[in-house]
Amino acid sequence: MQKNTYGGRSAERYFVIYSIVILSLFIGNNMRLYSQSLKDYKVTLVKDTTIFPLGTFKACHASTIVELSPGKFISSWFAGSYEGAKDVAIWTSVFENGNWSLPVKVASGSDSLGDPMPCWNPVLYKTKRNTLLLFYKVGPNPREWWGMVIKSFDDGKNWTKPQMLPKGFLGPIKNKPLQLSNGNILCPSSVESMDTKKWTAHLEITNEDVSSWKKVSIQADSMVGVIQPSILQHPDGKLQMLCRSRQNVIYQTWSTDNGQSWSKLDSTSVPNPNSGIDAARLDNDKFVLVYNPLLQGKDWFYGRNVLNVAVSNNGVDWMDVYQLENQKEGEFSYPAVIQASDGSIHITYTYNRKNIKYVVLKQE
Repeated sequence: MQKNTYGGRSAERYFVIYSIVILSLFIGNNMRLYSQSLKDYKVTLVKDTTIFPLGTFKACHASTIVELSPGKFISSWFAGSYEGAKDVAIWTSVFENGNWSLPVKVASGSDSLGDPMPCWNPVLYKTKRNTLLLFYKVGPNPREWWGMVIKSFDDGKNWTKPQMLPKGFLGPIKNKPLQLSNGNILCPSSVESMDTKKWTAHLEITNEDVSSWKKVSIQADSMVGVIQPSILQHPDGKLQMLCRSRQNVIYQTWSTDNGQSWSKLDSTSVPNPNSGIDAARLDNDKFVLVYNPLLQGKDWFYGRNVLNVAVSNNGVDWMDVYQLENQKEGEFSYPAVIQASDGSIHITYTYNRKNIKYVVLKQE
């Protein structure tokens, strides 16, 4: 009797090969569709300026930006003698009628004895009730700092007395929060240690009054160190956080339950030379990312001389669409990005630690 090979191992091999071919065609078609959908996407430059005159501060860093009303924005940053100096304070400026106002100091730092302490990493956010929050950190260094917040009910003209966050909470560490429809404000946060492999990202959940706080941990491999997450909400409600790392790539984690739990951190294909990033969802359901695209060198500041803008349909596959900076040397880092009510993209970032750059892009 002739052996029926179709029902044996030959059949199994045929099925495997067939499955691989079908899967390859499926992935290939999807990638072509993805590329096609972004092929015609373009942005054009609308504005490229600095927020204040050169020489206003000896050093400045870590900007943040919020739209107050159509055409009106507020930005904040820390500035002083040098990063970590005791005179470093939090400053703001308002953009209106085509110009930035003179910087105003809105917060300074001190310890429990009243001795001066440096301020760090302000983060602006306007809630659904139109309360303007300004989170920042105070302390001798990022390993020992603590979280603070001030509020404004008149778009930054006046601020409440500084309030310390509950012990163990830092608030949004660099990038803007996200407020859900249930009122919860999700603050992407992280903790630094002397051992950069032990940098850990987490989420802090608060309310409109910033009176209640909850911390949600995020699992990572022991050799992976990540900080300064940026949080995105997808059209289906899924949440994504993108993180700075020391592993030469951006890392990501996902949540399907409004931030109550997160997947284990995994690497993306987007380069990251141990430098801050920021991302935002656009009104066309695309996402925008501002990042330094070079690989990490022997020093922490290597790779910050180039700064790119990328877009994505899914938060995973990114395509560069604009180059903010490409210089032989220099530091162009710590971007903040938002979309304004008119659809334009507004970006601020550190310019050589001497100024804050402000760029507006228009989607085509």
